[in-house]
Amino acid sequence: TKRNFSSTVEEERHVRANDRDYNERFSYADNHIKTAKYNVFTFLPINLFEQFQRFANAYFLVLLILQLIPEISSLSWFTTIVPLVLVLAITAVKDATDDYFRHKSDQQVNTRQSQVLIKGKLQNEKWMNVRVGDIIKLENNQFVAADLLLLSSSEPYGLCYIETAELDGETNLKVRQALTVTSDLGDDVAKLADFNGEVICEPPNNKLDKFTGTLFWKDNKYPLDNEKMLLRGCVLRNTEWCFGLVIFAGLQTKLMQNCGRTKFKRTSIDKLMNTLVLWIFGFLICMGIILAIGNTIWEQKVGSNFWEYLQWKELTISAVFSGFLTFWSYVIILNTVVPISLYVSVEVLRLGHSYFINWDRRMYYSRKATPAEARTTTLNEELGQVEFIFSDKTGTLTQNIMVFNKCSINGKTYGDVYDEFGHKVDITEKTPCVDFSFNPLMDRKFRFHDSSLVEAIKLEEPLVQEFFRLLALCHTIMPEERNEGELVYQAQSPDEGALVTAARNFGFVFRSRTPETITLYEMGQAVTYQLLAILDFNNVRKRMSVIVRNPKGQLKLYSKGADTILFDRLDPSNEELMFTTSEHLNEFAGEGLRTLALAYKDLDEDVFDEWMKKLLFASTALENREEKLGALYEEIEQGMMLLGATAIEDKLQEGVPETIACLTLANIKIWVLTGDKLETAMNIGYSCNMLRDDMNEVFIISGHTMVEVRQELRMAKERIMGPGKDKFSSGLDMEKTELYSSDSVFEETIIAEYALIINGHSLAHALEADLEQILVDVACLCKTVICCRVTPLQKALVVELIKRHKRAVTLAIGDGANDVSMIKTAHIGVGISGQEGMQAVLASDYSFAQFRYLQRLLLVHGRWSYHRMCNFLCYFFYKNFAFTLVHFWYGFLCGFSAQIGLDTNYWTAVNHFFIWGSLAVYFAILFAMHSDGIFTIFPNQFPFIGTARNSLNQKIVWLVILLTTVVCIMPMVAVRFIKADLYPTHTDKVRLLQQASRRQGPQEQNFRRVRRTSSRRSAYAFAHQQGYGELITSGKNMKIPTASTSTYPLSSPARGNSVVKNSVVSGTTDAAETNSTGFRRESDQNQEVTVEDLEAR
Repeated sequence: TKRNFSSTVEEERHVRANDRDYNERFSYADNHIKTAKYNVFTFLPINLFEQFQRFANAYFLVLLILQLIPEISSLSWFTTIVPLVLVLAITAVKDATDDYFRHKSDQQVNTRQSQVLIKGKLQNEKWMNVRVGDIIKLENNQFVAADLLLLSSSEPYGLCYIETAELDGETNLKVRQALTVTSDLGDDVAKLADFNGEVICEPPNNKLDKFTGTLFWKDNKYPLDNEKMLLRGCVLRNTEWCFGLVIFAGLQTKLMQNCGRTKFKRTSIDKLMNTLVLWIFGFLICMGIILAIGNTIWEQKVGSNFWEYLQWKELTISAVFSGFLTFWSYVIILNTVVPISLYVSVEVLRLGHSYFINWDRRMYYSRKATPAEARTTTLNEELGQVEFIFSDKTGTLTQNIMVFNKCSINGKTYGDVYDEFGHKVDITEKTPCVDFSFNPLMDRKFRFHDSSLVEAIKLEEPLVQEFFRLLALCHTIMPEERNEGELVYQAQSPDEGALVTAARNFGFVFRSRTPETITLYEMGQAVTYQLLAILDFNNVRKRMSVIVRNPKGQLKLYSKGADTILFDRLDPSNEELMFTTSEHLNEFAGEGLRTLALAYKDLDEDVFDEWMKKLLFASTALENREEKLGALYEEIEQGMMLLGATAIEDKLQEGVPETIACLTLANIKIWVLTGDKLETAMNIGYSCNMLRDDMNEVFIISGHTMVEVRQELRMAKERIMGPGKDKFSSGLDMEKTELYSSDSVFEETIIAEYALIINGHSLAHALEADLEQILVDVACLCKTVICCRVTPLQKALVVELIKRHKRAVTLAIGDGANDVSMIKTAHIGVGISGQEGMQAVLASDYSFAQFRYLQRLLLVHGRWSYHRMCNFLCYFFYKNFAFTLVHFWYGFLCGFSAQIGLDTNYWTAVNHFFIWGSLAVYFAILFAMHSDGIFTIFPNQFPFIGTARNSLNQKIVWLVILLTTVVCIMPMVAVRFIKADLYPTHTDKVRLLQQASRRQGPQEQNFRRVRRTSSRRSAYAFAHQQGYGELITSGKNMKIPTASTSTYPLSSPARGNSVVKNSVVSGTTDAAETNSTGFRRESDQNQEVTVEDLEAR
């Protein structure tokens, strides 16, 4: 079939594998990345064009041209061209240096090596030489070079695992699966070279969570979605190799489409300087006009008297034309009032401030030998004016490291350390750790300080052993044993990895799994459990369970989940233990730890057989399958026995709560923009003390339609402002009420503390034009704002919203590629050199290693820079005016003839003489002229020596000084008082409202304290939508012998097991694509929801 190649706007993309000639007809972008602005040939013209966009530079260029006209110039053109060239050269050198580093960064990325299939052979090629339609081979731990369609992999069924930290900030593994027809190609280079499939798909866009396309191959059509794509910026994990077809390359990849454009950032001082220069230029024109008019009048009234001295027979030029020429002459002479050297002086000052930041040892992170770095020199003083901080969460506020901290088993807590007197001791790095040397398979990085738990394990206490047995069995982790005893766990969520690692160190080592079994090493003994069912986690259930048969033939159900969910499903006999464990959970929550409750149940064979039959029927249902499965899970998860609870710490970076508290005291508002779930974001909010239990109210905006979001925002605003405005208005008269009723004033007087948490899908509606104003109003009235499940583009839109509506200086801080767009949009971008690569650092204006350094950057360097810059500008303008006005007044004495008052040959010498000479004269008079010795030497010249000293002893002299001071000051003081009452400033309004609220007393401040029903935070907040349970039980993610690839050996002593397993495995190969079986189809749907939800970040 013929297709139209002439379309200039790409409406759909056509890509044919292994056919560069065909693909080049569409002029698709290559894989070359360019962030630099100039090259060798374009630098000079583009840079000069940019520099002459500055008004002062353009003005002095015009001035230089005027000085070349001898009729109007009384100064040499040399006096203008030297400073102008100096200014242009210094700025050009700085721009060239910045662009050199951009070129260097681009080259580093573009020259990365990748294996490309060319002419039937795999060849090493640079990334920039990769083209759309090429087939690329990726190996484990390699970055994905472009947006690829996954063709085949080393894992069964074309599965592969990727880490998307550069896209959404999450280090959790995601699953991608190739089409069955392409996964059969394997790593056979000959077959891959013969692959000539054609992909027709959507054009390049920035949607990370969606992809729509179709593969045409061998007269068949195969649908493509986001599940089959590997996006640039991802890292291949746990997969030896995979092959992919390049769909989008270079600047057209989804990662680069989300990066946003680099914007030229200017400070408020720059804008003020440009405004002042325009006013000064207007003032110069006015002075020139005044002097030109004076010259015209002088020529008419007085000038004719001097003709005889000039030996003129007649007037060569008219008085009006003389005034016109004089105007231009004075524009040249008075040009120093427009400060050309100001920009150079400011840049030198900023450069010095940048070095102060780079040299600051208090911002040096010794563990990674990372100093703070000012990557730009133009924004230093703006640091002192920041009003809003937009922060990422993962890797910025947190270390993204989960640590097993404490636990409660059968009503007893473990994890605290006590001294010999029974007093709790604070745990530090010097606190001795528990000795796990009895366990050869321990994780050497694991640290625990309470030895009583190890003693309980060694004493073989049944419930303690059952506790860790549950942790080792109830999860979806995949183990990888690189060397003997060297285990690496690939976890779907960090909290699961922390729990299984804890069980491993306490003697219950999760060693391996198959679709039907889990093998543990319990205190050194290998024990294999038959895995009968996984009741997977999702956001509705908030728990996960497994059903296993132990070697003794006993059926066990192990469950873990949020305590509020699990406690409702316990046997009534657990009431007393549940009460004790609940107290422990509250203690853990008070320390900011994430908690999970653990329970188990002994199952009866007959009941289990009956339940399995219902499960088989529900899993093959075509309608309401999820609801039927959920009801069956609920049925068997009743009457469980409580084991205890775990407490996990998501380790914050050092000093984060203190830094946030300090910045809040400085009246800086901190918003958290994260791609994580709502529960995760709230947990970190409580850990950072941004959210507290004693807050008046926490508003959660989670509407799915614009109407719902508008209603929720309006209700939140009414709760905050409705009662407050009535209270304040009652204490003031009607005129004052109208005067102080603006939101901007009222928000600073709110005593109650509120928090706003908004979900990503709700934020999409709130950012619409109809709702953005009420969103800004409500958010700015709240002490804390957290936006969760947001995409990189939404982060930038939120920053842009505040910039547009509040006209405040904004700062964005992050550490991953998903923060780049936000960093580029904010007035100031800060990159954390952390775990997620260097993309954020490369796009930032400032970078350092820890969030806590932000406090010193803003409150020390920002304040000092702003203070110094303001003092410098005041002095600079004063100096220029003082120097220039001398020539203006001299014009009245020289007949407005445009003569200069100071010879240009010694302007600089006079400058230095009076600056240093005035200081010398002052000290000379102070220390010499008032001495008695001067009278002894020159008694006739200093007859009144000592008079000044004696006069200060007279009371009348001090009275005169006092009266003079009062007379000079009182009028200004009176004006200030009257002005504050008649024309109050923003600060005056806030102060009056605060005084009015205090006069009414605390009895009227009945703010309702809304406490959360439970302070506990489930660690499952860190899991992601749907678990991998069905994927594990299907065996599609496991390498097994070739003979058993088509059908797994399903016979087992468990009755009914084969029935379920057959239903699971029957949907392999082609069935996996058509979703013909219940469990397989559910797995596909669940994976799709998971990926879309995660990639949306």
